[in-house]
Amino acid sequence: MVGATLVWSSFFSLAAASYSIRPRVLHSSRSDTPQGFASLGAAPVNQSIKLRFAIASKDAPGLEKALLDVSTPSSSNYGNHLTKDEVNAYLAPSDEALAAVQSWLTSNNVTATASGASGDWLTATVPISKANDLLGANYETFQHLDSGKSYARTLSYSLPADVAAHIDAVHPATSFNHPLSIRPVLSLPQSKKKGGKKGGKKGSNKDGNSNSTSTADSCADTITPTCLQSLYGIPTTAATESSNSIAVAGFIEQFAQKADLQSFLTSFRKDVSSSTTFTTQTLDGGENTQSPADAGVEANVTYQLDIQYTVGVATGVPVVFVSVGEDDQDGALGGFLDIVNFLAAEDNVPQVMTTSYGENEAGMDPALAVKLCNAYMGLGARGTSVLFASGDGGVEGGHSQQCTTFQAAFPAVCPYLTAVGSVHGTSPEIASDFSSGGFSNVFGVADYQADAVAGYLKALGSTNKGLFNASGRGYPDVSAQGENVQIVSGGKTSGVAGTSCSSPIFASVIGLINDELIAAGKSPLGFLNPWLYSNAAALTDVTSGSNPGCGTDGFPAKEGWDPVTGLGTPNFAALKAAAGL
Repeated sequence: MVGATLVWSSFFSLAAASYSIRPRVLHSSRSDTPQGFASLGAAPVNQSIKLRFAIASKDAPGLEKALLDVSTPSSSNYGNHLTKDEVNAYLAPSDEALAAVQSWLTSNNVTATASGASGDWLTATVPISKANDLLGANYETFQHLDSGKSYARTLSYSLPADVAAHIDAVHPATSFNHPLSIRPVLSLPQSKKKGGKKGGKKGSNKDGNSNSTSTADSCADTITPTCLQSLYGIPTTAATESSNSIAVAGFIEQFAQKADLQSFLTSFRKDVSSSTTFTTQTLDGGENTQSPADAGVEANVTYQLDIQYTVGVATGVPVVFVSVGEDDQDGALGGFLDIVNFLAAEDNVPQVMTTSYGENEAGMDPALAVKLCNAYMGLGARGTSVLFASGDGGVEGGHSQQCTTFQAAFPAVCPYLTAVGSVHGTSPEIASDFSSGGFSNVFGVADYQADAVAGYLKALGSTNKGLFNASGRGYPDVSAQGENVQIVSGGKTSGVAGTSCSSPIFASVIGLINDELIAAGKSPLGFLNPWLYSNAAALTDVTSGSNPGCGTDGFPAKEGWDPVTGLGTPNFAALKAAAGL
């Protein structure tokens, strides 16, 4: 009997040991520290880290098929957007996947909670020592040299072979968020070409209630709501449908000031009540303080711009500022993910969401980029037009950087959203040289743009050969004015520039078309790209300018779609007709 007991004890000990040391597979890795970062050594073992586990969805390809079905004008299901439950059924993990991951975490004494509208994320806060053991990782403290910010990241991690198939990605791990890339260039950028064009005529600081910019009737020198209405044919009459809305995404503790909006409307939309305002939603500890001490700081220019050019151009369309709190260790991805999950959990999603931030695609774990992109796919399937500024680094990506091959910006390269580039001038409009555009190294060319991209590549010939992925998703999709755009910040009127100007302008056009569609008893536009590419003639083609970088002249704007200005700039009347109005 004693011998039998020893045998069984030995068996259970071996079983437990084999469970804890079961074979691992490398899940994600980098060959070296990304440009702009330096390792400060091993991360403190007692430091806490919030790990997010992206669980594989049951049927992401099925959701893509459904999205295109309801977003392609030639489809009989066009406009029949999916419900929250229908989207979640595609994105939710299988019971098997969830059980396998939960069992693995529990066996390692890790308690995780489900998050995300479809439950496809698990979150657990653990010490760095536990993260290292759990993931076979070596977390280090990496400092971003330009900003001085530090993050705990690892250059590789592995997972048990029987669990790896159920986990798409883990964050934070091998994704390196550039803390400055999510701050679009909002002062007028200088050309990256020696002796090249400057970024437009620089605006001066002056009192928001004075000077001729408030009565500008063209976009030749300064951009205002009035000139945009004239240039793009945007109506001045107020929208009527309260169920229609535009969401403005807010990150990194920036605030949209209602006092500055009032001054902006007083100066630039005298036909609109200066008391017109926006509503605010918050998550992750976000806020929207109205303290005078927070007005006018450079960082806050972003949301003064986004709010002023949605409220000020999309006349009467309800605008919601969604403020996401900042987590220094989580990086930008956490905010991008959390706002999508926050909106996806609501019964009624906004018809439009515009975001003026982005990362460099090269800094992202490709699997993580795909997972987040799929979340935007879910919003699009429910009827939200998701728009992102394309970035301000030309062919260098979301921000200017040293490079030998062309870089792309993320999320702008996601095929399930609409990326907006920048132009300037009026006769004709010209591509802004900072306007990010190019081709993804993660996502393949989308079917809806295949012919347009092929046409451009044929016209491009051997130019820039070998510097970009010719089979990748091309971006941006469209463009709008983005230089010397007038805003009020801290009571002062200034001219600013960046694709962060362009995205809210194009979003406002879509918001106004949605208003008319809803009033006519029709569905909002939802995911725009299949509709846009099949109605390219409804946009004004931009055929001059380029986006230099990486020691080259970048991509030239050409007839038809190009990776600087996309299909072109909005023509409201033509787009309205293309929408069946």
